[in-house]
Amino acid sequence: MSLLVVGLSHRSAPVSVLERASLAADAKVKLLHDTLAAEPATEATVLATCNRIELYADVDKFHAGVAELSTLLAQHSGVALEELTPYLYVHYEDRAVHHLFSVACGLDSMVVGEGQILGQIKDALALGQDLHTAGRLINDLFQQALRVGKRAHSETGIDRAGQSLVTFGLEQLAVGTPVAEWAVGKRALVIGAGSMSSLAAATLARVGVAEIVVANRTADRAERLAEILVASGTGVSAVAVPMARVADELTRVDVVVSCTGATGLVLTADDVLDAVSWGSAGGLAPADRAEAGAAPQASQGLRPRTPAPQTPAGLEMADVVARLAAAAQTHGRIADAGAVRTIAGAVEVDGCPVGPDGRAALTGVDANSLELHGTWADQGEAAAQRQPRRSTRTQAHATTVRLALLDLAMPRDIDAAVHRIPGVRLVDIESLAEASADAPMAADVDAVRAIVAQEVAAFGAAQRAAHITPTVVALRAMAAEVVAMEVARLDGRVPDLDERQRAEVTQTVRRVVDKLLHAPTVRVKQLASEPGGAGYAEALRELFDLDPQTVASVSRADAADPMNDDDPGRAS
Repeated sequence: MSLLVVGLSHRSAPVSVLERASLAADAKVKLLHDTLAAEPATEATVLATCNRIELYADVDKFHAGVAELSTLLAQHSGVALEELTPYLYVHYEDRAVHHLFSVACGLDSMVVGEGQILGQIKDALALGQDLHTAGRLINDLFQQALRVGKRAHSETGIDRAGQSLVTFGLEQLAVGTPVAEWAVGKRALVIGAGSMSSLAAATLARVGVAEIVVANRTADRAERLAEILVASGTGVSAVAVPMARVADELTRVDVVVSCTGATGLVLTADDVLDAVSWGSAGGLAPADRAEAGAAPQASQGLRPRTPAPQTPAGLEMADVVARLAAAAQTHGRIADAGAVRTIAGAVEVDGCPVGPDGRAALTGVDANSLELHGTWADQGEAAAQRQPRRSTRTQAHATTVRLALLDLAMPRDIDAAVHRIPGVRLVDIESLAEASADAPMAADVDAVRAIVAQEVAAFGAAQRAAHITPTVVALRAMAAEVVAMEVARLDGRVPDLDERQRAEVTQTVRRVVDKLLHAPTVRVKQLASEPGGAGYAEALRELFDLDPQTVASVSRADAADPMNDDDPGRAS
């Protein structure tokens, strides 16, 4: 076994690098084909998730394998090799096995103990099988990783140590409030209908949201997910809408979870700003509409998205400055109409009124005035930062969150700039990584680590023993051939033997050979299963002068025989 893994994850690389290095489906296929075309690799598969990219391969040369796999990852991820190299890690043979088993158990996940990784490992194996890039080693390794992961979840309390990324993300949105309490009655928009988005929708339904809208580029998948949610028995109302309706749906939901395979942004800062500006400028908030007895949005049709005039009444100047500063930074320190819509209509910038029609009001303002406005906004934010800092929970309760956004995509679906928009809370992969770094580890993690160590040793022993099996089989085949030749020679010398006598002589010779070979072959298998035991196969071939081609033919036949595979089918 010469297993090599080269990769990067949330533990080795910043989210900004992971985001750029993400692999689309076609890039995975091309990467695996190119890996097998490279000289050092004989089989391979790729494990690519929202927070890791790992290329597994069976190589015959370590240094050449590392160089080739690193180069291929850089080429297909679109990140230059010199930039990617500092974040890459390399594991070889038993350490590579240990790494994958730890990943399968959730020990290497952003949220320790989460079980979604098992499905992603299964997908990686299926991809290698579909493309015929996964050979005996990769199949054995990933099948065993799935079994180890399931064992860890069934025999320990690792599930208590962590949760799914979706649940953890919702907890971050709720900011200390129990998720079930925070979610009650909310309307949610789920963008995407893949495995992660489906899990997000199911989780939202389970924790008590009132309505879920599913948007996806493929309408059939969105409709199917909505049907499943309605039939789930949670009482949630669910509908599917085309992606073109996302901007409109933003004006009527409280929570958005997005996880698509898009290579660009799905929600821009302008999209979110428009939705929140409408909500803060006109009409009633969802809770207020309910208290006022307003009919549900679905029965009234979509509300107009044009911002209504605002009034400065009740706004403190410090609040105006802080909100304008946030808007200015969102739009690169340029106060255009979108950037100032959340500010009261009477605010002036260098004598120019900024109201609901901010773009017209700023027409003709020169660059110096805009720069002065940016400086003023920066000063306002700096003044706010000099105030005593409140705890995160205090700040969250002090500012009403009108729209909560959870971005689980890599690369990101939602513009990171939206976190500067007043009334918006964004949780993405980067913030989840920061939050999970301080999460407490459960005692069950130690039990899982013990399981991983045990399974790594067992897998290594099995692989080393399997490595010597073709040599032992070739040795026994040679012995059987010697017996047959000697019996034939005996027939020529003693032709008068009857069938019973000939059979007795043949059986006696075979028993003698079997007894002579039994102890050495059993012992050599035991020795070969121990660390450093790979040399025993070579010694056996040298001692008995076995033809290397014969051993190789036995290896090929053994690999092709489905009876020699405990589970030759797909991972389950």
